[in-house]
Amino acid sequence: METDQLKAFLDSRFRVPVIEGEDKVCSLDEAVGRHVKKGMSISFGGRGGALFYQLVREFWGKDPQFTIINNGISATMISLIHGRLARKIIASFIGDVYPSPGPNPLVQSAYLSGAVEFENWTMLTIPQRLLAGAMGWSVIPTRSIMGSSMEVENKDSFAIIDDPFVPGERIGLMRALRPDVTMVHGVCADRCGNTILTYPLGADVFGAWAAQHGVIVSVEKIVPTEYIRAHSHLVRIPSYMVKAVCEVPYGAHPVGMTNFGLPGFEHYFEDYEFIIEVTEASRDEQRFSQWIERWILGWKYHDEYLSKLGSERLLYLKGKAQVGSWRDRALGELANLDMERGPNSLERLIACAAQVVRARFVAGRYRTILAGVGLSNLAAWLAAYSLREQGYDVDLMAEIGMYGYLPRASDPFIFSQHNMPTCKILNNIETLLGVFVGGSANQCMGVLAGGQIDRYGNVNSTKVPGIAYLVGSGGSNDIASGNRETVVVMNSGKQRLVERVPYVTFPGEKVTTVVTDVGVFEKLGGDDTFALTAYIPGHPDQTAEEALAGIRERVGWELEIGGDLRRIEPVGTDELALLRLFDPDGFYIGR
Repeated sequence: METDQLKAFLDSRFRVPVIEGEDKVCSLDEAVGRHVKKGMSISFGGRGGALFYQLVREFWGKDPQFTIINNGISATMISLIHGRLARKIIASFIGDVYPSPGPNPLVQSAYLSGAVEFENWTMLTIPQRLLAGAMGWSVIPTRSIMGSSMEVENKDSFAIIDDPFVPGERIGLMRALRPDVTMVHGVCADRCGNTILTYPLGADVFGAWAAQHGVIVSVEKIVPTEYIRAHSHLVRIPSYMVKAVCEVPYGAHPVGMTNFGLPGFEHYFEDYEFIIEVTEASRDEQRFSQWIERWILGWKYHDEYLSKLGSERLLYLKGKAQVGSWRDRALGELANLDMERGPNSLERLIACAAQVVRARFVAGRYRTILAGVGLSNLAAWLAAYSLREQGYDVDLMAEIGMYGYLPRASDPFIFSQHNMPTCKILNNIETLLGVFVGGSANQCMGVLAGGQIDRYGNVNSTKVPGIAYLVGSGGSNDIASGNRETVVVMNSGKQRLVERVPYVTFPGEKVTTVVTDVGVFEKLGGDDTFALTAYIPGHPDQTAEEALAGIRERVGWELEIGGDLRRIEPVGTDELALLRLFDPDGFYIGR
């Protein structure tokens, strides 16, 4: 064959098509109407508001009896509970997340009435169960759950057996989880459904891989298959799993969207103001119904939703997502910082906790710290900056897949996009909690919060059975089960520091220290209960005797004093300034 003929032969046989595959592009209403049926189990992946909104519109008032599977149910997703679209929720966290984590009144109402069943798992175990379903396994092992009340509650899906390969060891086994359908919002996909998601991946797409009847995908933009091939390292869902593809710009709102490693797409930030508006509306059933009518039921097409948000708001969210945008606000906050005002009780608590975290980190020769949301993460942030200044190698981690981040000023939210460009690794929950926190080579210290703690270190953040639903485990059980040591940071009170917790979210075996607003409690000399080892004075002239009298009124167990009782020194000026820069609105430290 001649050279031209050879070239023509190669081109005809080995041509890479620009566009290929079945065209699955459709509207949101077509996608949901065609592929979601009453009684289905539905999981959510990636980030996504638009697909969720469409699900609510399609089935509002129809009593669809869904089982909802998601790591967290908060903000807009509480409409599934309020509208009784869900008969059952499988989650690790159900409540308010932003601006601070806490119980939600509508969740409380559904729990107490029994209208919706809550099945409590953890941030790691839900994706683990979905991964088992995706792999075609019937079970998957875990280090989480054991010793908690979830072990008993979930006995139909969880069992403990003797490890067949390590004599004397026990191991947890969980039943695989396979949803009927999964909804995912990604950055982009081609018309047949090969879908790109950007990091951090959070719970990843194990629910999509496990879905029995396929995946409904929404994306910021539909791209040619040529683009998919050029960025194949970011493709997480193959087209054969996908039933429908919807092009929905800003389809993650009110959640943000990152584009790390993907050219041609802009970030947009979480819409904090919108989330606060949702949270405030959910304080009252009527107000929340009105909010749902305005923002979910009151429009049919996504363009109408974007018009309601307004172009200025959308541009602001894009601008806020730019790397370094936090700096402008931080400069303004620094100029207005009121250092004449002395520290309040929360600031004294956080500063004391930071001291404890620093000391335990050095003593344990740890390398990583994973903190919970709120007071605990602010304490970890202060400790980490101080440790770095002293020359220690320390990497902060956040459970959605953030490793080695450096918290920026102006935003105390632990999962803030401002922190993501500083990460050394962006990955998923399975890697973060399963390997870096709970793996055989981990060097991790956990700094966690809780609703209640008992004298043995068992912590409850889930519920007081029959009385109140708190929020659930989130990743706390996974952290406390897998890491090498746990420090708990929380306010005191006889309803919080109790003789025995009514529900064990995570067991106290690895909890060595509790830091409260009145003092520090430690397990000394191998004891399995706490003794008070230091007190935080309520005012500069308070004596140890006066402090002890107050502490006894705020502890629900018989107080033990350990050795020489220390007095916690006042908060340093630099430490106080840094703390107030982290939380300029006072979401956690108070205004």
